Amino acid sequence: KDDLSDLSKNRPWLIMLVLTILVFVTLAMKGGSYVYYFNNYVDEAALTRFIHPIITGLSGIGINFFGSDPVSAGFGLFNAGGIIFMIVGISLSKKLADKYGGKRDVYKYGLLAATIFVLIFIFFKPESVILMFISQILHGFTYGITIPILWAMIADVADYSEWKTNRRATAIIFSAMMVGLKAGLSIGGALVAGILGLYGYIPIESAVAGTEIIQPETVATGAKLLVSIFPSIPFLIGVGLLFFYVIDKKMEVQIESDLKARRGKVVA
Repeated sequence: KDDLSDLSKNRPWLIMLVLTILVFVTLAMKGGSYVYYFNNYVDEAALTRFIHPIITGLSGIGINFFGSDPVSAGFGLFNAGGIIFMIVGISLSKKLADKYGGKRDVYKYGLLAATIFVLIFIFFKPESVILMFISQILHGFTYGITIPILWAMIADVADYSEWKTNRRATAIIFSAMMVGLKAGLSIGGALVAGILGLYGYIPIESAVAGTEIIQPETVATGAKLLVSIFPSIPFLIGVGLLFFYVIDKKMEVQIESDLKARRGKVVA
């Protein structure tokens, strides 16, 4: 009861909880939508021309797990490119936070950049395959920078709570964030299904045995919006929330110093 009372008065914690939900809503929307985007929007001929030399080159060095179907192979390479560059971004995260204004500012501008590389998909034509892949790589890199910082900021919120209340509540703070993470994934997944339904998507289960489903043209529009406009909204709200997040680099140093002195007195 005391922990929950402390948290309800902890504005940085409330901001981080809402931010965590919003981030994972976007991740669930993007992750759940790309397959529909490739199946219903991306031009198959343009995709084949782009990925054929890549698949051939990979096959030459023994990498054959992308398959021969151009849509499936293109989808696999698209995800792989984003993940590889996300790992690069993760590896640079701490250095950037240490050098440029602390966790809050690097997270805020990293998330803003990642949002731009999602939002830009609204301008791509079905044949703009190269631009799609470049944007996915840049999104993966910029979002990767934010991944470790999110959890480091949650740890800062635990320190802030102790600094304000003289009571440590790390477990409940991180547990609440995990609830936020799962809530975000659930909401994002539900939004994918709901939005596709609004644009006329016909589920595979609805097909009569032996017949092929032809999706309405509106589904392509819905898929395009689901990888651009719709997932950008939670990210942009999250960026806005960070302007009200008070734990900057200066406060981080102050909290760390005060807690160290306070704990030293207790030990003494």
